[in-house]
Amino acid sequence: MHAFDVLGDPVRRRILELLAEREHASGEVVAVIAKEFGISQAGVSQHLKVLRTNGFARVEPIGTRRVYTLDPTPLKGVDDWLERFRVFWPHKLEALATEIARGKRARGETGE
Repeated sequence: MHAFDVLGDPVRRRILELLAEREHASGEVVAVIAKEFGISQAGVSQHLKVLRTNGFARVEPIGTRRVYTLDPTPLKGVDDWLERFRVFWPHKLEALATEIARGKRARGETGE
């Protein structure tokens, strides 16, 4: 499965966000995802399996718990692919900075 296929699912993206914060036991991931997306434990387990199989997450059994951590290796491929588009970003970011500065001036803020 291509990295963008893995990242194309909002549930898997959310799980990666959780794992980027810190390691999580599978039960913790299930609790958050079930609350936010309304899917079952089995559904969350399938998403975790996709992340493991495609190298985005590692799992370590600790006693009866399964603890998941983020493996950023596949994200390097995504970052490499995005590199060709970064040439378009500075202009947009400079325009954003200009608009933010205008807004601050209009509100009388000094930015300090």
